Amino acid sequence: MRKIKELVIEKSLLSSALITISITIGIVVVLTIEAIQFFREVSIVDFLTDTQWTPLFTDKHYGILPLLSGTLLTSFIAISVALPIGLSISIYLSEYAPRSFRKTVKPLLELLAAVPTVVYGFFALITVTPFLQQLIPGLSGFNSLSAGFVMGIMIIPYISSISEDALHAVPNALREASFGMGATKLQTAFKVVVPAASSGIIVSIILAISRAIGETMIVAVAAGQQPRLTLDPTVPVETITAYIVQVSLGDVEHGSVEYRTIFAAGITLFVFTFLLNTLSYRIRKKYQERYE
Repeated sequence: MRKIKELVIEKSLLSSALITISITIGIVVVLTIEAIQFFREVSIVDFLTDTQWTPLFTDKHYGILPLLSGTLLTSFIAISVALPIGLSISIYLSEYAPRSFRKTVKPLLELLAAVPTVVYGFFALITVTPFLQQLIPGLSGFNSLSAGFVMGIMIIPYISSISEDALHAVPNALREASFGMGATKLQTAFKVVVPAASSGIIVSIILAISRAIGETMIVAVAAGQQPRLTLDPTVPVETITAYIVQVSLGDVEHGSVEYRTIFAAGITLFVFTFLLNTLSYRIRKKYQERYE
């Protein structure tokens, strides 16, 4: 009976793994097939180099660069907000805060990740944008600055929680050795503990960037839907995910070139997130080997 139970559990776990892998492969296959059909009608060179993205207009251009610049701009603003705040929180919770305070505050921080992103989007549009307009005259009602700022607030738990876990996992022997050499608590935190936990910290940052790149509702609500190749955070932009939402909910004919643009944009987004996740895995593996 015991062997039967173990066999059932083993097969269930295997089935779960195979289902996950199958779904991933299915997504990749669908994106690839539709993207290939798109690139049969649109030059991949134009797709990668054209500076205009107007597939839904009469004068059609299929350059992904405007959408890519909007995605990277909002993600850069988000990580600029989340990185210093998230790391500061993780270092304080791990090295300075009492254990009871850590157990109370950390779950509260992680609640930020549970807030629906559409709520963040309306918060950016209704609260953050009017506040920024008072500080920055001429700021558009839709802009990447407020969207990126709120997106940074949303991804703080990804950095603070994972980094805190990495810092907390550093052996106390390293801290005690540092104190024994006469180092202060601040020196121990930044010159001993943080370098020892650098693999987990870097992974948390890369995962947070991946989350920011893939965010949809905040940028769809607050950043606007005007694809433009710019680094100006005060004007409306459109990201890859926002464009996919726009076409998916619109009246574009299925099977048309215009409709297949979402698959070309989607596979571009998939490649970016895949490269970031692969990079985080390589970095984690490299640093684990270094400290083993």
